[in-house]
Amino acid sequence: MSIAARVSTPAGDAECAEERASATPGPTHTPRTLAAAGDLLRALAAPVRIAIVLQLLEDARCVHDLVDALGVTQPLISQHLRVLKAAGVVEGERRGREVLYSLVDDHLAHIVVDAVAHVEEDA
Repeated sequence: MSIAARVSTPAGDAECAEERASATPGPTHTPRTLAAAGDLLRALAAPVRIAIVLQLLEDARCVHDLVDALGVTQPLISQHLRVLKAAGVVEGERRGREVLYSLVDDHLAHIVVDAVAHVEEDA
């Protein structure tokens, strides 16, 4: 007797199983793609990095602008910007002695905005 035959399932579970069986399968992704997506989400996971992304969504900023807006130290902002830059979230453009940081694209900002909005809905 198979394991499935030995396990009894409530009617609701059987209905869900039938729906899953008749549904079209979702797209499959390579392990490399899933790992890269996980790395990207980890890069966005720190509260200061979320705040940086929200600031950069409004406009490009220099480090000192982010320090003033977020009330954290310059070394901490620089450290978080390095993580975001390595993950491909932000890019920097040198302007004289300063580097102006901006978002690479809006896709990632939408993830952050949606996450913040979701949390605020539940609050």
